[in-house]
Amino acid sequence: MKIHVIVLDSVGVGALPDAHLFSNSSAYPRGDEGSHTINHVLEQTGIVLPNLEALGLGWIPTVKATRVAKPTGSYGRMREVSMGKDTSTGHWEFMGIQLEHPFQVFPDGYPKAVMDAFQTAIGRGWLCNKAYSGTDVIRDYGAQHLETGFPIVYTSADSVFQIATHEDRVPLETLYRWCKEARAILQNEFAVARVIARPFRGLHPFERAGEHRKDYSLVPPANALDDLLAAGLDVIGLGKIPDIYAGRGFTQSIHTDNNDDGVQKMLEIMKSNFHGLAFLNLVDFDAKYGHRRDVLGYGKALEAFDKQLPEILANVSSGDALYLVSDHGNDPTWFGSDHTREHAMLLEYQPNTTARDLGERSTFADLAATICEGLQVPWSGHGTSFYIK
Repeated sequence: MKIHVIVLDSVGVGALPDAHLFSNSSAYPRGDEGSHTINHVLEQTGIVLPNLEALGLGWIPTVKATRVAKPTGSYGRMREVSMGKDTSTGHWEFMGIQLEHPFQVFPDGYPKAVMDAFQTAIGRGWLCNKAYSGTDVIRDYGAQHLETGFPIVYTSADSVFQIATHEDRVPLETLYRWCKEARAILQNEFAVARVIARPFRGLHPFERAGEHRKDYSLVPPANALDDLLAAGLDVIGLGKIPDIYAGRGFTQSIHTDNNDDGVQKMLEIMKSNFHGLAFLNLVDFDAKYGHRRDVLGYGKALEAFDKQLPEILANVSSGDALYLVSDHGNDPTWFGSDHTREHAMLLEYQPNTTARDLGERSTFADLAATICEGLQVPWSGHGTSFYIK
């Protein structure tokens, strides 16, 4: 059997009940209460998503899309138990890891002990060390970086240590080595979820080289990927998926450059002879449009995926399953530039089965339980399966 999971990164479907606890901007004291990524994109752009609607998008609670009379897929939404709204928290919970405490964040920059250790490790100084937008930080510090060769270090509301360097000034291999040095430093009391290589190119105000981005994650605890691997199944990670789990639990890792490249490589895997899980993240919604508060770009990216969906569905064979999910929100109409605390989308497709309401799932970990049941792997962790037999 084949199970395919595609994460529409940041395509949230409405604020979680505790969204008011998650600040995005001091201009809005109620935190993320009222955020709704997909509704606000649809409302402000006027785009239509006929193929997602046919699958059941409009039947997801609170989503203001057309409710077709007979959806071809099953539908619902998922609550996040872990206290966070970032990539690592959401994806780890997908595989059964419920975090009791959020990953550490450093909104005022990293402490002197960290930066001194980093400077010693790389043999040169650094720039910035503040919370910053990724496009703004290269605009503001890029010229100084080109002059000095010092890496630009910045963070965000997420648990990340990001290192930006110009591809003509610092070779990619050097940038990746510096990230590994930072990853070794950022453990224990300074542990953060991810160290991210953020290369950029061109002339001022510069352009991010997203296809060369690389994430260095904390190694996750035991999770469903380990169980699938131990059962002798294929576990194929596409895009940034393997990086999110520090490479743990995969038989194959496939790099992708962008959403379109990710879909094309997923289609190649779907057409191949594998038995197990193919797991893809489509990051452009989040990285290119959500954080940059580009509502029109976000809408066009959704529209492009919607046009690709029929070919994806056509390659789900009888007896196999496809799950479309999201890991958090990133409402491009919202305050600030950070993620929004939202329910996760849940759409499911299995040929020759009757569509149903999957309801309000109490944890993202229900996905782990479902995958394991579908692949006939025992699961004793968090979550309740919604697998359709």
